[in-house]
Amino acid sequence: MIKWVAAAIGYSFLRFPGAILGFMVGGFFEHLTKNSVQIRRSSYAINPETFQLNLLALSALIIKADGKIEQRELDFVRNFFIGQYGKERADSIFRNFNTQIKKEAQRLDQLTQVFVQQTAYETRLQILHFLFGIANADGHVSNVELEKLSQIASGMRLRLPDFESIKAMFVKSTDNAYKILEIESNASQDDIKKAYRRMAKKYHPDKLRGQDPAMIKGAEEKFREVQKAYETLIRLKNN
Repeated sequence: MIKWVAAAIGYSFLRFPGAILGFMVGGFFEHLTKNSVQIRRSSYAINPETFQLNLLALSALIIKADGKIEQRELDFVRNFFIGQYGKERADSIFRNFNTQIKKEAQRLDQLTQVFVQQTAYETRLQILHFLFGIANADGHVSNVELEKLSQIASGMRLRLPDFESIKAMFVKSTDNAYKILEIESNASQDDIKKAYRRMAKKYHPDKLRGQDPAMIKGAEEKFREVQKAYETLIRLKNN
């Protein structure tokens, strides 16, 4: 399409020679555009095993963040993987992790870089949501765990409002609903509705169609939290 538009423009200035030149230049830009789209798509085509093993490695960083290993956190991870992939596949993932990854020192920056380069932003949001779930498995997210989660979010290049929104689902405070919708506590009802539409679009599970099933489940949970926050604030404004 670009090359034909360029040819028409070239013809208007230089007649037939201009049309040929425009067609050639337009074809070049069309080729660049097509390749750019292919590169972006391929950069998000992470190998499923790479995704799962690196997700386990990040999980281990959270589990060990406060210097003690909680059985409830281990069970959370195991049950999550079994629920998403089935027991046989989950056992295989854990075996591969123990033989390939666990023995090596895990660098947070290297792990997060894999996800930055090979997954979409929406997927990285769901990874953070999952990691918060691990930290909260014992009923409390410690300050040390929060710091580690913040480092991971930064490494995955997540926006601070997105981090605070997910954090608000696990670290309770009086203004959690506002944080989940990423708005101020003095927001009007119209502001709340606009924020809800924006957040619902951001976290709608359909945006992760074709991605790892574990991340789709996380998106569904986050979507429900967004809905709950919206309903809470609307009730508050109507009282």
